[in-house]
Amino acid sequence: MDRVLSQQEIDNAFKAGRDMMEDPAKAEVYDFRRTDRIAKDQLRTIHMLHENFARSLSSSLSAYLRSYAVVNLISVEQLSFREFTQSLPSPTSVIVLGMKPYDGSGVLEINPSLVFPILEMILGGSGKSSAGIIRETTDIEQSILDGLLRVILNDLRSAWMQVASIEFSIDSHEAEPQLLQFLAHNEAVVAISIEVKIGETSGLMNLGIPSITVKMLRQKFDQHRTIRRTQPTEEEHARLLRLVRPAELHLDARLEGPTLGVPELLELAQGDILCFDFPESRAVDLIVNGRVKYEGVVVAAGAKRGLQVRRAVAAE
Repeated sequence: MDRVLSQQEIDNAFKAGRDMMEDPAKAEVYDFRRTDRIAKDQLRTIHMLHENFARSLSSSLSAYLRSYAVVNLISVEQLSFREFTQSLPSPTSVIVLGMKPYDGSGVLEINPSLVFPILEMILGGSGKSSAGIIRETTDIEQSILDGLLRVILNDLRSAWMQVASIEFSIDSHEAEPQLLQFLAHNEAVVAISIEVKIGETSGLMNLGIPSITVKMLRQKFDQHRTIRRTQPTEEEHARLLRLVRPAELHLDARLEGPTLGVPELLELAQGDILCFDFPESRAVDLIVNGRVKYEGVVVAAGAKRGLQVRRAVAAE
């Protein structure tokens, strides 16, 4: 039913409009060119997924590079694709990711401050001499990095498995982020920033996932939250224990000492003595799946040598 406003109601409406204009704090700036953003609860779930990814990648990189690695999640935020690409260094190592069975592509960027030391480590070096290199990677270097990328994408796939089965794959390699054209500049992306520390080397790894892909998984995120609200029963705990029992762990007891260059190694002859510089009183590290878990001493075990565990190493 139509109703005619009274003069008092009209005056009140105009007065409310004037108050809004006089107090800018009541108004919010909105960019209509930017697509709708994803819900905050989905963003929290993505944050949790990539915290798990960072923990898993720490172990995987330590085992792959045979050097202690620490991976930390720095931030998870929503940006336009233009803002995301402009925040990346140039040149850098950019990998365009396929995300089957879903349409669209993601972006994985690894800073040069991390790429070239890792390349040196893979080739047998310490990673220290290449820390300051900033240039594009060659085709040969990209081929060497493919093994590292498989490790990263495998852990990323496992982390996202809690929500959906996504097959991350390498579509192409790029060097200039600003030249990426597979998304519109105003398209929203979820930008995940991760810090990687390997020995004395550190650098950033950035992941960009289109928001439209995340929105397609809205139902999957809702199911994930429902499952997390349900407390596991004793039967589920027992089932998980049965699944974990057959798992195999890689144990590695190391006597860390000085390194030897290839020229010196080639000059070794019969009768030469190598000084490992490892004090008898120093504990030996027992590494479990790439992480130091225990300390102990070398003992006799029949005709062989063994490691007697003295204490557990507290997690950092």
